[in-house]
Amino acid sequence: MTRPTTTQSAAVIPAQPGPRDVTDAAPATPGGDMAATGSTDGASVIPGAGPAGPRPGERATVRLRDTGEDEPPRYAPEWLQLREPADASARSYDLLDPLRIRLANLPGRAGGGFVVHDVGCGTGSMGRWLAPRLDGTQHWVLHDRDPYLLHFAAVASPRSAADGSHVTVETRRGDVARLTPDVLAGASLVTASALLDVLTREEVGALAAACAGAGCPALLTLSVAGRVELTEPHPLDAEITEAFNAHQRRGGLLGPDAVTAAAEAFTEHGATVRLNPSPWRLGPEEAALTEQWLRGWVGAAVEERPELAERAGAYLAERLEACAAGKLRVVVHHTDLLALCRPVDGGA
Repeated sequence: MTRPTTTQSAAVIPAQPGPRDVTDAAPATPGGDMAATGSTDGASVIPGAGPAGPRPGERATVRLRDTGEDEPPRYAPEWLQLREPADASARSYDLLDPLRIRLANLPGRAGGGFVVHDVGCGTGSMGRWLAPRLDGTQHWVLHDRDPYLLHFAAVASPRSAADGSHVTVETRRGDVARLTPDVLAGASLVTASALLDVLTREEVGALAAACAGAGCPALLTLSVAGRVELTEPHPLDAEITEAFNAHQRRGGLLGPDAVTAAAEAFTEHGATVRLNPSPWRLGPEEAALTEQWLRGWVGAAVEERPELAERAGAYLAERLEACAAGKLRVVVHHTDLLALCRPVDGGA
């Protein structure tokens, strides 16, 4: 399938809504008090780009599960905004045709609309990418734990499908690990972006079971594959990659093993699974994203293997200099997964 040429930029993050009118909020300044130090050179790393703990006075960002108030933030909206154009360019278009066919043949649809559950929606980038590429009336149910991110996702959601049909949204604050077939009752599709690799094997299994129990397909995009390519190659690339991947697996999280685990889990529930690569391809036009990714990537590697600190500091300085000069090219490999679960009421 030929990929259409599109230009997509992230919307502006609105201020956190007050108790009354959530639509009149002014834009927040990206990179404000949510930035935290987490790189080897002491510069700021936006939470989500790399390991970063909250400083005094900072608000917590999205958490995936209830593990106590002391858990450090995972994602700041500024990071999600920064990566959104790269995410949009990377997602696999080749999975859309089989998804469209399945949605068109869902039992009971009969030309009507469908319901999409976006799990761990963050600022809603998945909906902004996918809703305008699907025909038909759509109702999106946005799941996240952070009310600020849910507010942004709702305000910045698309209003029209590919054929001009209406798109509506609702938000649900909650824990992604608690999804069940009952929660997904009536769902036509489950989506997620950059989520699988920060789940445990048990949580991925529960997600697969919930989708299979509801009989709905799942489009799960942008899971890290554990491979990067930088131009020009450097002798430390492999060590940094290995240490970063080990950091991703901390606490039983799947990290670069996520797609394999998810494919196995969905297959065990009788789903047909398709995988497609979805790499970030970062060049001079993505310098701001590349800089944050580099700092976080190297910072996580050093946090995992402190003995790398001195060499990694020199490595990071060299890579950042090349980035600033427009000479660095980076490919960060991801994988998209489409699981076509068996409809529970028969049909295609």
